Amino acid sequence: MKKQFAAMLVAALLGICAVLFADVKTDYSHSTDFMKYKTYSWVKLQAGNGLWQDRIRKNVDAALQAKGWQVSPSGGDVGVTAFGSTENQKTLQTFYDNLGGGWFWGGMDGMATTTVENTPVGTLVVDLFDTHSKKLVWRGVATNTLSGDPDKNAKKLHDTVEDMFKHFPPKPKG
Repeated sequence: MKKQFAAMLVAALLGICAVLFADVKTDYSHSTDFMKYKTYSWVKLQAGNGLWQDRIRKNVDAALQAKGWQVSPSGGDVGVTAFGSTENQKTLQTFYDNLGGGWFWGGMDGMATTTVENTPVGTLVVDLFDTHSKKLVWRGVATNTLSGDPDKNAKKLHDTVEDMFKHFPPKPKG
């Protein structure tokens, strides 16, 4: 019984870590001077439904405006596109019963039960294009495990976009 509890506790802790921390990656054109950009316009926004489109727009707007950029209905220095999607990721959970023998497992006379769980995982891709050259200058990609609670997912989206733009605008390296 103690071993089952320990296995479930470890699985729960790993699950909590996966839920709390989004995997966020950014990349950018190292020769681009982001200081020349002051305005942006939305080019395209696609997500599962209108509610999520509004939430994505609101969070990206807040992140860019916190950096001093202003939204323009059209013709901004930078064009913004965002794509949000959700897919189910299969997760295998195995629990062992009656392994016996204490710490060094004196025998394998117990039963193993494996179940397959579908875990919803959300992905958000935000691209920034130089409006004049039409070249991609910055990309942020984030993935995160979603819950069944829309309010928790909205909070995760907020935190993820904040993390995505934490080091924005990048300094030119070239």
